[in-house]
Order: sequence, then structure tokens, then C-alpha cells
Amino acid sequence: MLVERGFQVMNVELVSDAYAIAANYLRRSGAIPDSLATNDRLLEIIVKLLQHGEFNKIRLANKAITRFEAQSEARAVA
Repeated sequence: MLVERGFQVMNVELVSDAYAIAANYLRRSGAIPDSLATNDRLLEIIVKLLQHGEFNKIRLANKAITRFEAQSEARAVA
């Protein structure tokens, strides 16, 4: 198994699904531009949540949206 050899196994389908859900919401709310480009900050949040043990795509997307919006608000205040 790859984990035993020091490689990190990631469920690409789970990340992809969670990203699609979160990005769709954030595009519709105007938080990110409506483009085909991947938002690296959102993707990074999703990957970190996955690494910390969240494996449900809906909860993953919802937590990513919450963190993304909180970071955006913090940046606007700073």
C-alpha cells in the first residue's frame, strides 16, 4: 500500500466533487469569479480538510465554503 511507503493517497473524486459543489456556490454568491480557472485557495482548503479526516463530500464542501468566506472577510478587514 502506498501509505506504508510514505506516499499520501488522496481520493481525487472526493476532492473534485467537493470542489465542484463549493466553487459553484461561491461563484453564484459572487465570492469567486465565474471562470474555468481553479481557485487555488479553495482547493487548498479542501485538501487540508481531507487531510484532517473529513471524507463526506457535502460536509467537506460546506466547511470549505465557511473557511473560504471567513478568510475573505479577514482579508477585507486587514
